[in-house]
Amino acid sequence: MKNLGILLSGRGSNFLAIAKAISEQRLPGAEIAVVLSNLEDAPGLAAARELNLPAFAIPAVGRKRAEHDAEMIARLHQHKVDLVCLAGYMRLLSPFFVAAFPQRILNIHPSLLPSFPGLESQKQALDYGVKFAGCTVHFVDENLDAGPIILQAVVPVLDSDDEHTLSERILKEEHRIYTQAVKIILEGNYKIAGRRVIQTA
Repeated sequence: MKNLGILLSGRGSNFLAIAKAISEQRLPGAEIAVVLSNLEDAPGLAAARELNLPAFAIPAVGRKRAEHDAEMIARLHQHKVDLVCLAGYMRLLSPFFVAAFPQRILNIHPSLLPSFPGLESQKQALDYGVKFAGCTVHFVDENLDAGPIILQAVVPVLDSDDEHTLSERILKEEHRIYTQAVKIILEGNYKIAGRRVIQTA
């Protein structure tokens, strides 16, 4: 059995998509071992508790990053986490955190990286006038939205789109490809060559 650790700061819709995939046996051999948030009132924590999953808030406000990250890492190790999945976790991980789980931290970002990293990606895409947007699942390194890319999905940008409508269409693809990416990594059907993640099965 492979243990997943979920980090979130908000509603955790990608976490719920992964949980649904596990319950429907689309991620055989995987289970969510723990859900952590930097915010005590994150709706995703309440959702995790409703699913009877271990869920904990580890507040970051007023604490040194190293101290906070050390507690997060300790909690993940306590639950014997094999793979860390960021699901709307709104903090940049320290190099210390990344080093604790080398090539075992995944993130989903609502743009076709390397375009539009950081916040408000959909607004960035609309402001730039692109005709296609999408989402990216990637390994996390110590830089913002910069690790090797595992999967991407493309959605057209419609002339009628605003941030909300574009976000909703991208989110559907996020839910689809995040589960696919987790499956690829857990099954070990990949190799990393430079920045490229190459599927081997």
